[in-house]
Amino acid sequence: MRVYGVIGWKNSGKTSLMERLVAEITGRGLSVSTVKHVHHTVDLDQPGKDTFRHRQAGAREVVLASADRLAILVEHRGPEPELPAVLARMAPVDLILVEGYKRDAHPKVEVWRAETGHPLIQPGDSLVRAVATDAALTLPVPVLDLNDTAAVADFILREVGLV
Repeated sequence: MRVYGVIGWKNSGKTSLMERLVAEITGRGLSVSTVKHVHHTVDLDQPGKDTFRHRQAGAREVVLASADRLAILVEHRGPEPELPAVLARMAPVDLILVEGYKRDAHPKVEVWRAETGHPLIQPGDSLVRAVATDAALTLPVPVLDLNDTAAVADFILREVGLV
């Protein structure tokens, strides 16, 4: 599977770029899935609902299936799952875009905006292949216009061999 990351500090615009990239790349006829890494506790289930009750009773996995979507809730009650384990559970697609997992060993584009006040990640990570920004920067990797979604998509698709 082809995997490409979108990384950056909080409020840099990663999610907005991810949303635009998914629309752009699927609009070109390719299939895309996404992985979103979060640092806080998340529960997509609701107390009192049947699936919540199943999990509370001790089910390791609960599948919620309907005509429109399928959700698999997994209780792992251990350390955070590593990206390879998450990817291994996913159905085959042309490209998986990963938001976060910035320290993992996959190629990435960094989203950077000066107003966040954070330093660039790129100088310390050789897997950051480009920086998407709204600032004028000179770097040893390509600097992409953060607002030119098609150009960022072109770069990623070339990197993974889909162009």
